[in-house]
Amino acid sequence: MPLNITQKLIKDHLVSGKMEPGEEIGLKIDQTLTQDATGTLVMLELEAMELDRAKTEASAQYVDHNLIQQDSKNPDDHLFLQSATRRFGLYYSRPGNGVSHPVHMQRLAKPGKTLLGSDSHTCANGSMGMLAMGAGGIDVALAIAGEPFYVKMPQVWGVKLTGKLPDWVSAKDVIFELLRRHDVKGGVGKVVEYFGPGLKNLSAMDRHVIANMGAELGATGTVFPSDKEVKRFLKEQDREDDWVELEADNGAEYDILEEIDLSEVEPLIAKPSSPGNVVPVTEVAGTPIYQSYIGSSANPGFRDFAVAAETVSGKHIADGISFDINPTSRQMLTDLVKESHIASLLQAGARMHQAGCNGCIGMGQAPATGRNSLRTTPRNFPGRSGTKEDSVYLCSPETAAASALMGKITDPRTLEMDYPKVKEPKHPTTDVDLLDSPLPLEEARKINLQKGPNIASIPKMDPMPDKLELPILLKMGDNISTDEILAGGARVLPYRSNLPEISKFTFEIIDDTYYKRGKSTVDNGGHAVVGGFNYGQGSSREHAALAPRYLGLRVALVKDFARIHWQNLVNFGVLPLTFVHETDYDTLKTGDTLILSDVRKKIQEGNEFEAEIKDKNQKVPVRHNLSERQIEIMLAGGIINWVKNRQTAKG
Repeated sequence: MPLNITQKLIKDHLVSGKMEPGEEIGLKIDQTLTQDATGTLVMLELEAMELDRAKTEASAQYVDHNLIQQDSKNPDDHLFLQSATRRFGLYYSRPGNGVSHPVHMQRLAKPGKTLLGSDSHTCANGSMGMLAMGAGGIDVALAIAGEPFYVKMPQVWGVKLTGKLPDWVSAKDVIFELLRRHDVKGGVGKVVEYFGPGLKNLSAMDRHVIANMGAELGATGTVFPSDKEVKRFLKEQDREDDWVELEADNGAEYDILEEIDLSEVEPLIAKPSSPGNVVPVTEVAGTPIYQSYIGSSANPGFRDFAVAAETVSGKHIADGISFDINPTSRQMLTDLVKESHIASLLQAGARMHQAGCNGCIGMGQAPATGRNSLRTTPRNFPGRSGTKEDSVYLCSPETAAASALMGKITDPRTLEMDYPKVKEPKHPTTDVDLLDSPLPLEEARKINLQKGPNIASIPKMDPMPDKLELPILLKMGDNISTDEILAGGARVLPYRSNLPEISKFTFEIIDDTYYKRGKSTVDNGGHAVVGGFNYGQGSSREHAALAPRYLGLRVALVKDFARIHWQNLVNFGVLPLTFVHETDYDTLKTGDTLILSDVRKKIQEGNEFEAEIKDKNQKVPVRHNLSERQIEIMLAGGIINWVKNRQTAKG
């Protein structure tokens, strides 16, 4: 039977389950990626597991999120992460080396391999012919320890690309086109696989842009073939020996199929406050802006900065505009300097920042209150920029540069100039020192973990009781993001290794009384929250499940879940339930109390049971979608308890 690329990758790594959409499968993981906002917990989890040595082919820890050193918290954690990588046998990328996804692509990504990362945009490395997926930190910790990664077998969504992009249109507009068609839920339960003659006109980094924002579609992953372009990219990185060809078989089929004619794509933009709120730039042209921001893992390539530099070269940005440049890797920044693109940007009035995630995750470059920010970042969820009442538009580098010049959202096609034809450097920089290599085992065993005062161990969690009587503390709408559940940014993320402190920010964007109300339920059996569609979209940070659990959350009852957050809830013993009848959402309100009787027995006997609304003589049918393994995890109170129980059983 002819196979597509996704099926080949899964078949080559399948250790359990059947390749039937919706069935739980276990996959061998070749590589892992962690970043500092999530990696601190991963390293603490490896310590709790008493891991001696990483079992993967390559695992890397990047420091790219928490770069601001306004006190000792971040640098202390950087030292902890460096010591942990030396102890457990991981690669380490120092602060300032760049964003994890493009650096991993440059130094470690290999066609035909699996990559699991504790960052939802790990899927960006699908540009290299990998099955690259985001997951919660505990799943990545287990993969580092040699355990399979469990996921529902996805459908494969084939997207045929034809034609060639017009001038002033680039890869960002291609993924916006899919988001315009399908919104942020369109990829749930699917891997998006690109193929067709249009691929020959997209560079490896162009593909990275498209694969990166597969996360915004809610997709399990994004896959591109490993073809001559991937071979060219690896040769450029002095890694040609890592290339293998990987393409779909002739006659391969897809569960879903559609086509994008690249020649018909126009400049697109995502309006506040969702990556799926996509319209043509012409529809919002003329809207005044305060900020134009270029960079992030969603536009990390040399040409993304170079095309902006050429657009503004010899000109000056409009008065009052903050034109922020965030390089994505030290290696790429070196090339931009060599080719004089940085000089062009600075002379035009740009502000230069260090290589890292920076404003994408709310770490600096926050926009002013009541002003519009135009960004090439992948997300514009409410408050993610660091400004609570923000107004963030997402766009391509071409649109960002044109708008910086004009002081308002501008269709780049209206500029009175020819489209810059950017060429890659003839001799690109290859920085083999971007990653510190793992130590030999005997030397690694002598390393002690360096823990600063801000690092707190994960508290013990109790098993699921037989009966849950839970007040509903919050009732929320659709598309609640993990940024709204637990914000990022410079105020919050420095506490990523201190659960008691970071929990104080839980749900503050939605209801700033939640922390006190939640904590008051901990000794009384906990509480529940209710939500609409696509609950938990966005970042993979497991703190968005762990912090509410610490504050007593035992059940999340919603219309449906985003994949990674659903898995994180399971991992930390929060029962994820959906309405059997979506109209029952309307019958519940904040303050109602849900009663789940004999819940341990009921979740083992079937997928559906009834929850009672206390004092109302009403029952609500609910459903869980847990596998047998996940039911064991839930009964144990979370995956940490489950792992300990397994270790005890093994003696």
